[in-house]
Amino acid sequence: MNETEYLKIVTPFKDKIFRVAKRLLVSIEEAEDATQEVLIKLWNHRQKFKDYNSPEAFAMTMTKNWCFDRLKSKQAQNLKIVHNNYEDHSVSLQKSIEVNDSLRWVEKHMEALPEKQKLILQLRDIEHYEFNEIAKILDMSEATIRVSLSRARKSIREKLTKTHNYGIK
Repeated sequence: MNETEYLKIVTPFKDKIFRVAKRLLVSIEEAEDATQEVLIKLWNHRQKFKDYNSPEAFAMTMTKNWCFDRLKSKQAQNLKIVHNNYEDHSVSLQKSIEVNDSLRWVEKHMEALPEKQKLILQLRDIEHYEFNEIAKILDMSEATIRVSLSRARKSIREKLTKTHNYGIK
């Protein structure tokens, strides 16, 4: 497989690799490193692409595994928490502050989820993967994916409700 064929296959989902890595590693710098490492590994395995039904699922599995390995390493202690993902200039300042605050709470509550739930929520609600694709990536049944997703959403909903209703009787 030459470079052009490789780029045609990898380019459509390279941003998803970054977003999943960022969700798991939190730091933009760490996510960029992870993306680069995964893309290098994909290049090294480019001859095997024909063996895979879904190179994207293979790449996402590789990303997930690389990120989990990174988090387990001793260097994970040095990861920085940096979130600057949302800007909306067309709304009032008050509304903008409220939206940013809500996004920060959602991020905080997502980070508190178990790793599997966090990853399933990222893949389904942010990356818009289908349940069967997530099942392949995580090597789990679709029913288990649905249950985990439901529990993750419920947990975030309950925490947000508690957060926003604090002090209200």
